[in-house]
Amino acid sequence: MLYIVATPIGNMGDITLRALETLRTVDYIASEDTRKTGLLLKRFDIKKPQISFHEYNEQRSGTRIINILKQGKSLALVTNAGTPGISDPGFSLIRQALAECIPLTAIPGPAAFVSAIVLSGLPVNSFTFRGFPPHKRGQRRKFLEADKESLYTLLYYESPYRLKDFLLDALDIFGDRQAAIANDLTKMFEAVQRSSISELCKLYEGGEPRGEFTIVIAGARGKDG
Repeated sequence: MLYIVATPIGNMGDITLRALETLRTVDYIASEDTRKTGLLLKRFDIKKPQISFHEYNEQRSGTRIINILKQGKSLALVTNAGTPGISDPGFSLIRQALAECIPLTAIPGPAAFVSAIVLSGLPVNSFTFRGFPPHKRGQRRKFLEADKESLYTLLYYESPYRLKDFLLDALDIFGDRQAAIANDLTKMFEAVQRSSISELCKLYEGGEPRGEFTIVIAGARGKDG
């Protein structure tokens, strides 16, 4: 059985009782970063063998994991933070497991984009999660252009290294819509900035942003307020 286990996005207290029970009972844990997962396991006194599984080894490691599962072993898939399969290589492993008719289930829990849209103050009845934009400017602008006429609230993940460039491109393509930037959700220095895109651009003019960011932008019908 493959268990897709959501883990905290910041505050360790957000882990569920079911997630802890699953991590304690499986034969193996497949981790995006074994060091980070190791801290979580140590916190809750869980001792299980880990298998490294990330975007740079997903083909090789994925084959190993599938073979383990086909032998009747149980394995929990975890990411660095949040729900596996969302903007991480977990998706490919899930597809492989389904192709091999391996039973699987999800142990639900935190996801950064869910908390971000709830805290943003923007409409939550319909939204589109777009994940990480491409790194290169031309590809990123093309990526954003595809969302320009969308009527739904838009959500993106972005690294601190490209946040300013992302906001400038979003301002140019979408216009000055209402938006929110959620930073380090559930952590000690959690912050949610809500304003127009142009005002949010100004927040990061004087220094380099730090942390992990989720950007929420109003859809086309809400671009004026």
